[in-house]
Amino acid sequence: PAATTALFGHSGYLPLPGLLGPEALVDLRDEVDRLLDDARRRDFDMECMGGTPRHMTTLGGIEISRLAPRITEVYRSQDLTGRLSRLIGLELVLADDPVERHVLNRLHRGGDTHGLHTDDYPLALVMFLESPTCDEGCGHLEFFSTCTAGHSSVLSHVAGDAYLLRADEMPHRVQPIHDGCVRTVLNFAYGVEGESVTKTDSASILYA
Repeated sequence: PAATTALFGHSGYLPLPGLLGPEALVDLRDEVDRLLDDARRRDFDMECMGGTPRHMTTLGGIEISRLAPRITEVYRSQDLTGRLSRLIGLELVLADDPVERHVLNRLHRGGDTHGLHTDDYPLALVMFLESPTCDEGCGHLEFFSTCTAGHSSVLSHVAGDAYLLRADEMPHRVQPIHDGCVRTVLNFAYGVEGESVTKTDSASILYA
């Protein structure tokens, strides 16, 4: 735990390879497959985030809670939040915004991207249900942290992986995907005990 706490404190990023075991991955994929008919296509520029593009299919937390309560159970799991709290040395608290607390993001058309932004809540746990596997690479996470002196880090992940990001302080984006590729993730938003949250309109625009 000391090493991971130091890593997260330094870079604001903590990889969690294989967080979703084979059984959990199948279960969550089944849940998400049921949700896709209710997801909404988004194609616009987010003015409150510098006009960066959003080309993606999404579903917000209210619909997820109604249609897939199992995902809400995972989000609220004390085993999960306790494990993450121990890893990073910060006490996770559940988000009070029912729209943003857990969301589904799917990039599935050539050029789909989640443009540069920061999140309202301090911590984002992103779990990969599907991830591009093309040789050229696409759909990678790109983020800027204070320890990289203005340079970005670009990282790829596979299905079953997850990562934790200090998402309110570090600008980040998903690089555009290629034709024939799919990137499907669940994003769980958490607060930090004792820290305030500064709200923007971005989540309500993208997910409400």
